[in-house]
Amino acid sequence: MPAFKVVIPARYASSRLPAKPLLDLGGKPMVVRVAERARLSGAEEVWVATDHPEVHAACTAHGVAALLTRADHPSGTDRLAEVVAQRGWASDTLVVNVQGDEPLIEPELITQTARQLAVSGADIATVVHPLTVAADFFNPNVVKVVCRADGDALYFSRAPMPYARDHFAANGTASLPAGLPAYRHVGLYAYRASFLNAYASLQEAPCEQFEALEQLRALWHGYRISVTLVDAAPAAGVDTPEDAVRVRKLFDPA
Repeated sequence: MPAFKVVIPARYASSRLPAKPLLDLGGKPMVVRVAERARLSGAEEVWVATDHPEVHAACTAHGVAALLTRADHPSGTDRLAEVVAQRGWASDTLVVNVQGDEPLIEPELITQTARQLAVSGADIATVVHPLTVAADFFNPNVVKVVCRADGDALYFSRAPMPYARDHFAANGTASLPAGLPAYRHVGLYAYRASFLNAYASLQEAPCEQFEALEQLRALWHGYRISVTLVDAAPAAGVDTPEDAVRVRKLFDPA
């Protein structure tokens, strides 16, 4: 297993779920639950990167390493880059970005993503799973990816792709044709620190601005994104009050 570190970006503000990292799940803040899952992945170090002293204090109280980072980062990737700089990690360090609202994430998935980055020699690694439901395929909130022959990502889009022209013309859009290589992107990334060091200086890609997908910036500038395929979607994260109710039941069934 390759050596790698995990960073968990945890913004305090959330329009749909205020103070989301501190959401109580069975007596512990959600961000602490995420860190506990990440520790099981075999990571050398697990850090929470937050913009708020209350999140930092909650992590410290539960024995989770945390760093205070700037509040004006436009993305979690920028926050990771600040952690790399603060910690002085070498350019060849492998860093897995685990979202702070994923308390059910499988530790093996974190390990698998780090392994994919190590063996592929790419700049970034990420995760996809097959799409089998037409409604998901046509949903712009579901990000699709088309891959190259070597397993690297060719393009990410909110549009349905690859588009089965003849099947949809003949049968409509209620079903997908057998064998369509349609994959949904899962927002779990592993990065080489060298990429994170360069990220802030990269110009936005025109396609990124329209698709609202920051990973397109890396592709536009010629960086490689290696893809690992899993059988099914990982457990859903916590984005809404309804999600919070669902996950709370798992940690405190009573």
